[in-house]
Amino acid sequence: MSFTNGMGFTCDQCGKTWPYPSGLKRHYKAVHTGEKPFSCDVCEKAYSTSSGLESHKRVHTGEKPFRCDVCGKAYSASSSLETHKRVHTGEKPFSCDVCGKAFSTSSNLVSHMRIHTGEKTFSCEFCEKAFSTSAHLVSHVRVHTGEKPFSCDVCEKVFSHSSTLALHMRVHSGERPFICIVCEKACYSSGNLARHMKVHTGEKPYNCDVCEKAFSTSANLVSHMRVHTREKPFRCEQCGKEFTQAGHLKKHKGSTL
Repeated sequence: MSFTNGMGFTCDQCGKTWPYPSGLKRHYKAVHTGEKPFSCDVCEKAYSTSSGLESHKRVHTGEKPFRCDVCGKAYSASSSLETHKRVHTGEKPFSCDVCGKAFSTSSNLVSHMRIHTGEKTFSCEFCEKAFSTSAHLVSHVRVHTGEKPFSCDVCEKVFSHSSTLALHMRVHSGERPFICIVCEKACYSSGNLARHMKVHTGEKPYNCDVCEKAFSTSANLVSHMRVHTREKPFRCEQCGKEFTQAGHLKKHKGSTL
């Protein structure tokens, strides 16, 4: 299991060294034998060290004895507190070997590396689409479940993504941080600005398969296609008249008031 080299007790499996034999013994059990003699009385989860078990028990008790000196946020494990402190210090000790981008946690680095490897380990059980992070999978699954957990405090409209809610909030705040460099028109999202820029560039990348007419936005193409399909999805609840565009229905409702 070990040998001495005059500087401590060294593991013959991986070469790590400890000043005392007890430290080496704990390491050997935890890493190389797979032995987990410490079990949780509540959920029976097993650990290789007593300290690991004690840390786990706080999941059940809710105890959070490790508190941040800067903001007061508390954690159940000292390692979690150390990771949190990097929010305040800006420390990012984990760097990508490919592009040099740095991260505050090793888990964030692992997730980032999948951009380079193309690995997508998180698969959707509904459509089998795969994602590189569990967060992206959770967000995607809402397409199938219809879950919309993010609610606007002003109008109570709900959204499936926090980013979509943030965009919506600009409707109420009037914030339009994206400015056109040609005419200085302000837009509330980068997507809206990109669509607006086509007014200046004349770009029309969306072509009709039937008549080859081109459009600057996919929404305009979808609306145009109804000329060919005769689809009229917008129905007046008062008289039953149907329209190809929401704007036409709105105009109709105004004329019947």
